[in-house]
Amino acid sequence: MTSTTEALREFESTVERYLIELENLDMERLLKKTNEEEWSIGQMVMHLINSAQFMHLHNVDQCLNENASPTGEKTENGKAAFELGSFPPVRIRVPASPQYTPQQPESKEQLVEGLRGVLERMKDTEPTLSLAPEQNRIDHPGFGALNAKEWFLLVEMHFRHHLLQLDRLKHELNLV
Repeated sequence: MTSTTEALREFESTVERYLIELENLDMERLLKKTNEEEWSIGQMVMHLINSAQFMHLHNVDQCLNENASPTGEKTENGKAAFELGSFPPVRIRVPASPQYTPQQPESKEQLVEGLRGVLERMKDTEPTLSLAPEQNRIDHPGFGALNAKEWFLLVEMHFRHHLLQLDRLKHELNLV
């Protein structure tokens, strides 16, 4: 399993890639969708920001604050992801729904500030992870019971995984 310091370095690099990509896209391109079932690049970035801030890092905080308890084990998919240090390179589709489908961004600045906010929170959180009791776990819908360190590592894996979607969307929207 990757160390949290290594993951933070990788995360900084991945966020930098997203920021460079955003610099080269105007709002029209950020909001453009290939069809109604697909997300725009802007929605994908909103998904990354929101899932990191309100799910992954929220669960890190819960594990640190001992508001978590062992509820089970990691699933086979969870074990595989953490052994590989990444999600499998396959497209994960979730049916569109108001709870899951991200809103379109209001501005490019919202995306830039959101990405920087996640990066700052990751930097603030990383030094505290050594204090987290490993047995404090919260369930992930696909990976099972994860502790604070695993939730933290998941942020980096998730952002890196969505680079595949970014590249696919840029190609489909003729932005390359």
